[in-house]
Amino acid sequence: MSEQKGLVILYTGEGKGKTTAALGIVLRAVGYGKKCLIVQFGKIWFTGEKEGVKKLAPFVEFIQGGKGFVKILGDKLPLKEHKKAARETFEKLYKRMVSGKWDVVVADEIVGAVSSGILPESLVVKLITDKPEGLDLILTGHHAPKSLIDLADLVTEMVPVKHPFDKGILAKKGIDF
Repeated sequence: MSEQKGLVILYTGEGKGKTTAALGIVLRAVGYGKKCLIVQFGKIWFTGEKEGVKKLAPFVEFIQGGKGFVKILGDKLPLKEHKKAARETFEKLYKRMVSGKWDVVVADEIVGAVSSGILPESLVVKLITDKPEGLDLILTGHHAPKSLIDLADLVTEMVPVKHPFDKGILAKKGIDF
């Protein structure tokens, strides 16, 4: 198999580190002069990664989409609003992905959008099957369905062993967001 074949990489599970792992690949790819696209589903607030990625311009484009996470962190929006926003974010992602402009595309929390019922699994399958051959596609999020696991070339499940949150230590700037 050629080094030029683009991979589908899936980071899933309940443990911390899915987005961090995906962004680590972006950092590495930029080091080789590759063009990277990051599209986040549901993360609409300020994050350190959003600010940090600005410093990687012109190699990286960063898009946030959605209305926040579904039914957590005080979410009271109707599901239909989340679905509409997820679909709009997907359309931006898909259009850019098939453009041929990118070497690496990260669809952060797209798997969570599927598991929370705001994005049809079939759209993510389409994303995978329609990706340009040389493009590396990275998907992240909780509760990956078997269909996505089967289509991926590399799957890593993040499993929590120990977390500061268990001791009441909340998310930390620069580490967790």
